[in-house]
Amino acid sequence: MSERKPYGNFKKREPNLAIEQKIEQFVLRNSGNRYFTKVSTIHYKFEVSEDMAWTIVGELLSNGSCESIHDEFSGEMKLCALGRTYQIMDMEQKRKRDRYRTNKKYK
Repeated sequence: MSERKPYGNFKKREPNLAIEQKIEQFVLRNSGNRYFTKVSTIHYKFEVSEDMAWTIVGELLSNGSCESIHDEFSGEMKLCALGRTYQIMDMEQKRKRDRYRTNKKYK
């Protein structure tokens, strides 16, 4: 007979983080992956009100853990980790060029 593992060996979950910490970790993780986080997506991704999302963004900016930039076409505010703005902007340009090249090849 094969041995079965008992159900009690599940990993215990870490304590729940505050919503502010979740959002901060999300922004920092996106920055680590070289992506901006749009402020407009925070309120529905984390199921908080828009006012709450803007309050949290204000706290992140005032703490100095994040910085913001506005999209040049839509004017939308984007967040990233402190000091990563130009790296992420450069990566965005490279992704746009690559996407343009691949679309041009298929046409």
